[in-house]
Amino acid sequence: MNRRWLFTQQAGPLVRLRLFCFPFAGGSATAYHRWPRLASPRLQICGVEYPGRGARMDEEPFMSLPGLVRHLADQIGPMPDRPFAFFGHSMGGLVAFELARTLRDRGWPAPVHLFISAAAEPGRPLHRTALYRASDEEVLDELRELGGTPPELLADRELMSMAVRVLRADYTALGTYEFRPAAPLAVPMTVFGGRADPIAAPAELRGWQTQTVAGCHFQLFPGDHFYLHAAAAEILRTVEDTVDHQRKVAAAAG
Repeated sequence: MNRRWLFTQQAGPLVRLRLFCFPFAGGSATAYHRWPRLASPRLQICGVEYPGRGARMDEEPFMSLPGLVRHLADQIGPMPDRPFAFFGHSMGGLVAFELARTLRDRGWPAPVHLFISAAAEPGRPLHRTALYRASDEEVLDELRELGGTPPELLADRELMSMAVRVLRADYTALGTYEFRPAAPLAVPMTVFGGRADPIAAPAELRGWQTQTVAGCHFQLFPGDHFYLHAAAAEILRTVEDTVDHQRKVAAAAG
C-alpha cells in the first residue's frame, strides 16, 4: 500500500491483526495517533489518511464516497499478508462498510471483522450533509458544536480555512452518497455508539444488523459523538477480545 495512505507503526513480531482505522468527516489519520500506545502488541494500528489532509494537504480531497472507496480498495485489497479488520468512526464507518462490500465484489480477501462507530445504519438520511452548501462560518459553527476540534485549533484562522475545505469535501461526499441495497456481508460486525450522541443516536445503530449474516453486536459508551476519545483503550480491548474469540471459535470448529 502507498505509504501516503497510512499512518502506522512498524509491525512487531507479536502482531496478529492489522486494524485499519478510518476517520470521521473533516478528520485525518491523526485522530488515531494515540491508539498505537494504547493497543496490545498483537494489534497493528493503521490510521488511514485520505487525500487533502495531514501529510497529504497538497492533494485534492475526494468529493465522492464511491471514488474514495475505489481508491482505498486498490490500495488495501492486494496487500493482506495477515488478518485485518476495519474500524470506522462516523463517516469512516460508512467508508469501512462500503470498502468491505467493494472487496467482496472484487473477490478479494475480506476483513475478519467490521467495527462501526457512531454511524447511523446505511440507507437512513444522514445528518447535516447539506453543510457542503453552507458558508465557511456555518461550517466552523458545526465544528464547534460537534466538539471534536480543540479550541486552540478553532482559533487558528489558517488551519481552519484548510479544515473547512476538507470538511466541505467530506460533506459533499456524504451528501451525494446513495446507498445501494445488496446482499448482506459474511463479515461479523460490532457497532459502537455514544449514549448521548445527537448525530448517530443509539436507536439509529440497530439497522446495521441487517447488513451481515455473520452476527452483529452493539456496545454503548458514555458520551456524545466523539465518545471514542475517552473510550479508546476500552474500544481496543473489545477489538482484540472480539477477534481472539472469533479465532478460537473458528479453530474449534475446524
